[in-house]
Amino acid sequence: MRLPTLLLATLPLIAQEKVDLQVIQQIKQEAFANSKVMEHVRWLTDVYGPRLTASPEYDRAAIWAMGRMREWGLAEPHLEKWGPFGRSWTVEQYSAEMVKPSYAQLTARPLAWSGSTPGPVTAPVLLAPLTMGYSPKKASDSLAKFMTTQKGKLKGKIVLLSEAAPVPDQVKAQFQRFSDSELAAMAQAPIPSVQAIDLNNLDVPEDPEKMLQFFMNVPNAVLDKLFEQVEEVANRRNRFLLEEGVAAVVTTDARSVTGTVFAEAAGSHRAKEPLAPPSFVVTREQYNRLARLLELKQVVELRLNLKAIASEKDVDGTNVVAEITGASKPNEVVMIGAHFDTWHAGTGATDNTTGVAVMMEVMRILRALNLKMDRTVRIGLWGGEEQGLFGSKAYVKEHLGDPETRKVKPGHARFSVYFNHDNGSGKIRGVYLQENDAARPVFEAWLAPFHDLGAKTVTIRNTSGTDHLSFDAVGLPGFQFIQDPLSYMTLTHHSDMDTLDHVEPGDLMQASAIIASMVYHAATRPELFPRKPMPRP
Repeated sequence: MRLPTLLLATLPLIAQEKVDLQVIQQIKQEAFANSKVMEHVRWLTDVYGPRLTASPEYDRAAIWAMGRMREWGLAEPHLEKWGPFGRSWTVEQYSAEMVKPSYAQLTARPLAWSGSTPGPVTAPVLLAPLTMGYSPKKASDSLAKFMTTQKGKLKGKIVLLSEAAPVPDQVKAQFQRFSDSELAAMAQAPIPSVQAIDLNNLDVPEDPEKMLQFFMNVPNAVLDKLFEQVEEVANRRNRFLLEEGVAAVVTTDARSVTGTVFAEAAGSHRAKEPLAPPSFVVTREQYNRLARLLELKQVVELRLNLKAIASEKDVDGTNVVAEITGASKPNEVVMIGAHFDTWHAGTGATDNTTGVAVMMEVMRILRALNLKMDRTVRIGLWGGEEQGLFGSKAYVKEHLGDPETRKVKPGHARFSVYFNHDNGSGKIRGVYLQENDAARPVFEAWLAPFHDLGAKTVTIRNTSGTDHLSFDAVGLPGFQFIQDPLSYMTLTHHSDMDTLDHVEPGDLMQASAIIASMVYHAATRPELFPRKPMPRP
């Protein structure tokens, strides 16, 4: 059908998303000239340190965050309990040394939810590698073989549980930004395909970056099931090691090279399972030396000491929640969030203090400018993300809807959009649409004033692994941003190098301005943000 020329001329204006450039200029000025984002980072890292879920460090930092937001005039900063989560666990003291055949201080970190040693323990070392991986069947078969061959041999030993392996070549730069060609490729829709996922035979890459990309393409519900099965095999392993009476466990992995160690969990955080044997991770180079000494028939002894404090029972986790109340539509909500919990080897700077600091800075900017917004803007700082998105899942189930039953709460119809920040310190380069085609013109308009700051890529692709998925699971718009990788996956992610030194202040200022602008426009937009249908069961 042919349309009149005048009508054709007005169509782009009708379809165009409103953008208030005057407000954006104010936001940029506050975000760049008066930034407090690094102040938030310093307090949360250097002062409060790592924040393992349900730990005393987490609780102290949460009190600080609520106090700071209360100072800015946010409404009702409070803790929302969820759970029970599992044991509270924190380290008071640890050390790791080789004492035979010669002395060496080991670069080591304890693994979370390890039990304590009874003071410093000196014991002989035994190499008994157990390769488990992410295939539940292969892991179970490997464990069964290990239990058969090692039964009766481990009592009183410090067991080296990893394979000795060459240190990988360091051919890839540790610090990276996306090139224009990489962003252009990312903007292309993936080729449609039918994915048949066999949990028992997953071929998961060992390279950390390739592993992350692999898991981004696996549905979150499948990941939950996978990790649940792998965790059960790990629990069986730990029960066996405890029954055999090991003195301690030492491991390493492909990431822990050139003096850096990556430390996560030794076993289950749940009180129904016993604490794992005292467990440490050391660098690949030091681990290989221990293995080579054993190959030369040398007597190798380590002296390990770990004093960890763990609760006897499961405790509740918490989320930090606060808001700026909307003027004319206070029951409609625009939400932002980041996970507040971290691992414990470093100070949690890039995973995820940077996300927390950016989202707190967004709230500070909006409050400092006293911008009039129709909808309520709410911030959620989540606990338990590292163990399975527990905090954000609990919030969604309590306030918005149940992803399993598909029953929704009244707040579901009044919820507009959720923005998440959790991929390190890198600047925002665009956004993942999570297959929400209707969101494309909105984001393209909102990002246009920030093209000169490097943010312009809009991709239909999904991204996985963080808290926006909890909202997406009940059919609500939830988005995670494309960020420059920097040294996130190559150096800092879950490692002892995750410190403030690897945070890029300018990148966080850029992210704060972009998200503050998006939040303002979502909160003043005439309609709620476009959403996809509720996912199928």
